[in-house]
Amino acid sequence: MAEDLFKHAAAERLRKEAPLARRVAPRKLDDLVGQEHILGPGKILRRAIEADRITSLILYGPPGCGKTALARLIAMRTQSAFDNLNAVTSGVKELRALIDSAKVRRIHDGKKTIVFVDEIHRFNKAQQDAL
Repeated sequence: MAEDLFKHAAAERLRKEAPLARRVAPRKLDDLVGQEHILGPGKILRRAIEADRITSLILYGPPGCGKTALARLIAMRTQSAFDNLNAVTSGVKELRALIDSAKVRRIHDGKKTIVFVDEIHRFNKAQQDAL
């Protein structure tokens, strides 16, 4: 019980210190604006998220349209860990480290990991092959 209290207090403190964009980001699928044709009630992506049956996805769109927000929502809704990697500043070494930590998390905690690779088109052929 006390552990839950401390976890909640720490999470609340982190939320208050987060950048504005993170603080106002949607927390539920219903809070996300747009994409009703795939995220609306009964639509395919929403059903997959709600059933915790998400596989690999490619989210495409201009900056600021909500790709990362949707990925974070999926992680929250499916109670998965969320790891973010930027292809501009990261390479195969960081990708492999992220995958290794996801494997350890799955083995020890039984928790899935959502890996969001931003700017993936910037990976070269060898980096794409590592995926």
